[in-house]
Amino acid sequence: MGYGLIRRSGSRIEPVAYGLFHTPPGPLGPRLVSLADQARELITAHPIDRLVTERLFFNRNSTTAMDVAKALGAVLCEAARSGLETYEITPPEVKKAVVGQGNADKRQVEFMVTRLLGLAQAPKPDDVCDALAVAIAGAWMIPDRPLPR
Repeated sequence: MGYGLIRRSGSRIEPVAYGLFHTPPGPLGPRLVSLADQARELITAHPIDRLVTERLFFNRNSTTAMDVAKALGAVLCEAARSGLETYEITPPEVKKAVVGQGNADKRQVEFMVTRLLGLAQAPKPDDVCDALAVAIAGAWMIPDRPLPR
């Protein structure tokens, strides 16, 4: 599962941390615990004010969809434990926010994520680039709220 943290100051954005949550092979239960633990570590290590995820949409493989939804649930649970506001945005909303058109292809999104964040090369694998695109879209689409004291 990819993750991407950015910092926004006005219209300027910069990368803070990005990468993949890795889980050990094996039964789903321990893998979900591992995802939740990694999410907690990331949330604890950085001053995060919101969690933005991409709305899941699968029309072909329902087994894959269920496992992805379970993994997302583990991360959302940790966000809730930490008091983070959570938001979902659709893939077309992400593409429109990052590229300017809701039907952009993966390469256009990758190009813009790389440029907007001033990265020397595109984040890999695609899951990481997608996570950063969601973070960028969330930063621009969701109004700021004062951080709790």
